[in-house]
Amino acid sequence: MDNKSHGSRKNGNWNCLLLLIVFLLFTVVFINVLLYVYLEHVYVSTSYPSADPSTCPQGYFKIGNMKNCSAWLTCEGISKEVHRLKLVGEGAVKKVYLSEWKEMKVALSQLTTPDLQEDFFHGLHMLRALQSRHVVTLVGYCEENYSIVTEYHPLGSLKNLDITFNLPKYKSFNTWRNRLGLAIDYVSIIRYLHSSPLGVLVMCDSNDLDKVLSQYLLTSDFHLVANDLDALPLVDKERGILVKCGPREITGDFVAPEQLWPYGPDKEFKSDLMPPYDEKTDIWKIPSVTDYLLGHVEGSDIVRLHLFDIHQECKQKNPAERPSAQTVLDTYKRIMTLLVKELSVSEAREML
Repeated sequence: MDNKSHGSRKNGNWNCLLLLIVFLLFTVVFINVLLYVYLEHVYVSTSYPSADPSTCPQGYFKIGNMKNCSAWLTCEGISKEVHRLKLVGEGAVKKVYLSEWKEMKVALSQLTTPDLQEDFFHGLHMLRALQSRHVVTLVGYCEENYSIVTEYHPLGSLKNLDITFNLPKYKSFNTWRNRLGLAIDYVSIIRYLHSSPLGVLVMCDSNDLDKVLSQYLLTSDFHLVANDLDALPLVDKERGILVKCGPREITGDFVAPEQLWPYGPDKEFKSDLMPPYDEKTDIWKIPSVTDYLLGHVEGSDIVRLHLFDIHQECKQKNPAERPSAQTVLDTYKRIMTLLVKELSVSEAREML
């Protein structure tokens, strides 16, 4: 009788253990499903919104801690209310001064030489027309004295990215996920330029990596905005309009093959003989820029592996065979979602 009782208790314990194992397995599966559903429908839309978050209409701006939109500053407003503090940057077209407006930091850009006023006004026109989450916020401008005021971003251009990540304050942000997020922002800007309200625009100030990085600012919440819009020619294939990025010969491995002089070293370069090209030059450069943005943090090589196929397509010698910026962006977002899912599921399993 005691043996039967002992056997019953033993069988009961095994049954309880089996039920517990089944319950745990069910819990793991259930959590995995919830994570996949949540990340599929929430993550991408909240981290990379397609809508413009700006609430200000055209001709108005809001920066810093402003609660209401204000009209773009005019010549009078800039003269009276914007105070230069120090020179923080200088390019071929503009000098940039850290300045102050109503106790808020702004960037005041002024033309370096009258010979380049055409480039200056082209950049101003682009800045006004392309105001969005992809472009630095315009605060005001004065055509009479060649001045433009924009939102100031203290982290500076993308050229400072590694320096910024090495600062104690930002070391915790130096992850593959944040770096891939910056690459998504970069491709989002290219996609926006290729489908802008003005038409298909090509980022021509991009003959080497340093030049590309100098065109973008890093915001305090670790996103990117395009800053230098002085060289954005228009492509209109239906009207047969293609572009050439400047009158001088372009060299180097960074630029697209169609931007190189096609007639060999024995024939002198002449701008009139250089064949024009389209926006696919921007696509060629995406893998090189993304490689820089990913850096060498834990997990970045896994990201590169997932991006290998789309980057191979970007590097097709024939421009027509390269993907659109929208296709590249969709692929980047899909890979981000996939990798975050895998990471979250792995972490959930470890917790169990």
